[in-house]
Amino acid sequence: MKRRDFLAGIGAGLGTGAAMMAFPMIAKSAIASTDIPKAAPRGAKIARLGIYPAIGISRVGGSPKWFLAPEVPGLPPRPEGGFKDGKQLIKKQVQRFRIYAFDDQNRVIGEITGNDATINWQVHVANTKAAWYGFNNPLDNGELAPGMPGQLRNQFFVSDKKREDMLVIDGGATTITGKNTNKDGGASDYAMRGHFYGDNPVGLGEIRTDDAGRLLVFPPDGKSSSPINAGITSFADNDGWHDDWCDGPVTAKVTLGDGTEMVADGAWVACVGPNFAPEIPPVSTLYDVIEDLNVAQKWSSAPGGKISFRKYIYPTFRRLALMEWLTNAANLREGWLKVGDFSDPAYIAKLADPSPDNKTFRMEVFDKFRNPENVGPDAYKEEQLKMPYMLGDGVNYDGSPLQWFQFPKLQYSYLKAWAAGDFIDDFDDASADAITELDDMDVALRPHALTEAALEPCSGGAFHPGVELTYYLRLAPMYERARNKTAEPFRIAHGDRPSLIQNIGRLLTPEKAFNGGNGAPPPIGPQMPGDLTRWMGLPWQCDAFSCQQVLMQSDFPTAVWWPALLPIDVLPERYYDEMMRTDLSADEREKFFENRVPWSRGVAGIGYHANASYWDGITNMITLWQRMGFVVRKPGPTDAGKPKNIPAEMFVEVERSDMEMNYIWTPQDGELPK
Repeated sequence: MKRRDFLAGIGAGLGTGAAMMAFPMIAKSAIASTDIPKAAPRGAKIARLGIYPAIGISRVGGSPKWFLAPEVPGLPPRPEGGFKDGKQLIKKQVQRFRIYAFDDQNRVIGEITGNDATINWQVHVANTKAAWYGFNNPLDNGELAPGMPGQLRNQFFVSDKKREDMLVIDGGATTITGKNTNKDGGASDYAMRGHFYGDNPVGLGEIRTDDAGRLLVFPPDGKSSSPINAGITSFADNDGWHDDWCDGPVTAKVTLGDGTEMVADGAWVACVGPNFAPEIPPVSTLYDVIEDLNVAQKWSSAPGGKISFRKYIYPTFRRLALMEWLTNAANLREGWLKVGDFSDPAYIAKLADPSPDNKTFRMEVFDKFRNPENVGPDAYKEEQLKMPYMLGDGVNYDGSPLQWFQFPKLQYSYLKAWAAGDFIDDFDDASADAITELDDMDVALRPHALTEAALEPCSGGAFHPGVELTYYLRLAPMYERARNKTAEPFRIAHGDRPSLIQNIGRLLTPEKAFNGGNGAPPPIGPQMPGDLTRWMGLPWQCDAFSCQQVLMQSDFPTAVWWPALLPIDVLPERYYDEMMRTDLSADEREKFFENRVPWSRGVAGIGYHANASYWDGITNMITLWQRMGFVVRKPGPTDAGKPKNIPAEMFVEVERSDMEMNYIWTPQDGELPK
């Protein structure tokens, strides 16, 4: 598979020369010249330092084994031995942070490491979910889907001090310096931990440095618990519970070789849930969402002239093609929406044709995408059966156009330009496909590449509340650029409240979200440790199980939430193995290939379980989440007797373990229902 086909940030190259042409993110013809990163001349003096990625993502796992978060756009992680430690424990995704130097014209000088300087890192993460407000829906959609007020979680703790003592899990400011510090982990000085409900300890991960002094943020184990044995009553808001998701600022003080001391522009880290389809990007990514904001605010420039097909258009097609491995609604799309196969090379070649003669075809395809600009009274009916068939921010409101997934307007504008023929066919680029690591890129392009690589695997909607983080990231007050015109886009504004508690009154309303209340600043504004993850479901596993298919009056197609991170319908490894057998007939093999099973099968219960229900499922997921399978790329059959319609590569659910919670079951124990 070519690198472009992993599809995240992909472009045709920049400038001239082999090193520049290899860059996968930016096409020269497709971006304003003022936004093209430039390298500083040799000997340039350092004027500022910045930490990258600007927003980093670590992912929880119960295994001590780990792998690095993506650092190159378009290249997903492929940890040696898979994503699990055996079949029971998920490996942790660790975010690495680097520091880059810039001159006084904002040109990139290069990376600063522990070989060049003394770097004093500080990370301050917290989990404040239990002290925050309940989630009902996004608060920024106005009359299209009015925000629903949320009450305080655990409101029986009345005073702010009591709430802080009992409900805030504060990892504190944790510092580290040097190279290979805490190399094997476990040193108490670098552990991030707090307490819940008094003296119940909760780990929030740890920090280490690598052999060049870069920062490594290790996430916690993904555990959730109730010290008072409270029941589960909600997908998002369960009093008496905590989990260990966390987030907070990453800062660094640097002493250069000549003794100069500098403070680097700060970053943010969020420790969130696993990505169960790590090689398949969401149709819209969190990077797409934030870049949409950046362009709308004129913090970044929209591409000018004829845009790059490879960078701006093909990603959407490819992501839609990959959805067929995650949801039946996409796998059987021909049954409800007449559109071709976005994975077929011949069809892609036609999509990449910008000629006037091909405009009718392009417009026919374009009309099958849901239009975020259509918000009229009949938009719900007009836009429902379009791509992607996913639910949206306004699912609470029947008849709202936001009941269905909406593209960021910038992403949709690329499709509009494509339909009009305002693009160049740069689909093939061997030099860009050859990139395998960050150092393969021109140095000027590496800082932003780190931010794009961190955010492109994350869900860009719908935000109800979302997978990793939620709707506030599309709002300008969240960013440093809103109060400092020289700040880079993507940098979260760091707050300075005296407490991690933010009490804005008994109800969180849209007005208070943006204006504050009860003497507290607005939540949509500068952020403190724990402020990003507090909006998400508590505990996180309940929301993960909840966000599967949604049954409606029509049995087909079935609407879904976020299949690119929480799969819906999958090809299990057992079916794949049978399909690969050469002793079966082609017809028998094809039957196995064509069948899909629910990714969440067995979570609600196995055996008779006549009363097994949704509530059983969201409760059981707290225990069973590490047994879920990962969807990864595997080769198809190559023998002469293989079925004709089976592709050369496919995406298969692997590493799934059984859902028996009482003991470790083996086939020799027999299939006895309980």
